[in-house]
Amino acid sequence: MRPDSPPFRPGRRAVLGGLLGALALTGCGTLRGKPKVREWNLFGGGDGARLLQIHQQYVAEHPDVAFEAHTLAWGPPFYTKLAMSAAGGRAPEVATLHLSRLKGFSPTTMLDPIPVELLADAGVTESDFLPTSWDRAVVDGKLYAVPLDTHPFVLYYNTEICQKAGLLEADGRIKTVKGVDAFLEMLKAVKDVTGKFAASVETTNPWRLWWTLYGQLEGKFFDDTGTRLILDDAKALEALSLMAKLAADGLTPRSSNYSALVAQFSNGDAGLSFNGEWEVTTYQTAKMPFSMAPFPVVYDVPKFAGDAHTFVLPHQSNRNKADTKATVEYVAWMLKHSADWAAGGHIPAYQPVAKSQDYLDLKPQAEYRSVAPDVLFDPDAWFSGSGAQLQNEAAAAFSGVFSGQATPKAALAQFKAATQKLLDTPSPV
Repeated sequence: MRPDSPPFRPGRRAVLGGLLGALALTGCGTLRGKPKVREWNLFGGGDGARLLQIHQQYVAEHPDVAFEAHTLAWGPPFYTKLAMSAAGGRAPEVATLHLSRLKGFSPTTMLDPIPVELLADAGVTESDFLPTSWDRAVVDGKLYAVPLDTHPFVLYYNTEICQKAGLLEADGRIKTVKGVDAFLEMLKAVKDVTGKFAASVETTNPWRLWWTLYGQLEGKFFDDTGTRLILDDAKALEALSLMAKLAADGLTPRSSNYSALVAQFSNGDAGLSFNGEWEVTTYQTAKMPFSMAPFPVVYDVPKFAGDAHTFVLPHQSNRNKADTKATVEYVAWMLKHSADWAAGGHIPAYQPVAKSQDYLDLKPQAEYRSVAPDVLFDPDAWFSGSGAQLQNEAAAAFSGVFSGQATPKAALAQFKAATQKLLDTPSPV
């Protein structure tokens, strides 16, 4: 989120422990003499159902591995349980971790390094990934995560509404706009057609929209040491002021939670939607006329808020060599089959799949793949990343900009004070 990611929502992040727990029986997880691979993940909803199908294929092809998969509740509950298991050295062989949370998870103590030689033996090397994702997975010269995907902030558009608004090219794709004025003109054209809103956006937690706009302005967050807040007030206020204008001009709702964001686009109240790419299955299931594109470059450079799901090896006191080998081979197998995973919206991190015809044939999932090198991860801090406290503080401060209850200046002051307080608090791990 989710996000590959948005806050916990039962419809999307529901725990599938029962479903995936049953998979352990299929994989004969308790039989002796087999290397074991126990996997923990945080995928609910459509992602979880898709993962279950992929895992069933893995189990069918690997009868010599005792495989178990378990899904835990998305967000803080997952990370708390994972940290506790790693701290005690009794963790599963492999787990999902958002790349934005890697450095804040104290990888050198809570995670075991990925054996790159085993990964290479399984046919996966550094050259198979974009530097932006691989380099972030390296800490103190050691690889601590293997990226599975990238999930960026994107633009959804209702093709029928945008056709009436005159925004589609001859091939049916939405016209590319660049700059604030062109962006606002696009939104106004859509609003004229819907009679309600131009775009749906999660105003109750607009972190990803603000982080995208601030990133496009090339704003900095922390200094090189990661210990001092160096937010550029002018750029931060520029982004917040644009967000306030969207609401004041009726181009977006003043108050809209995540469920409302999805509903407003689904029912045609908004012809555009600003969100992570993971709702593609929702709109396909609804059989609505839509497609997807990169979020517009409103300011100076192409930057797009986003994250990546990765595989990590949580710390074990006595890691078994046979289990580790089987685990790394499982990771490699998942990467090589990630076109199936990409059907849910995520861009494959493994470049042989990202460039494959199987992936390129996915529509609209492949329409925004160009943004992968320009995904902007959350700032590096123990309190940052998908579902972490920094996003909650942004929600508390920035939601008032949309509702009209806070000026951009007051919202920024609140956010900076909250971030500094977190920065002054020692990491709990």
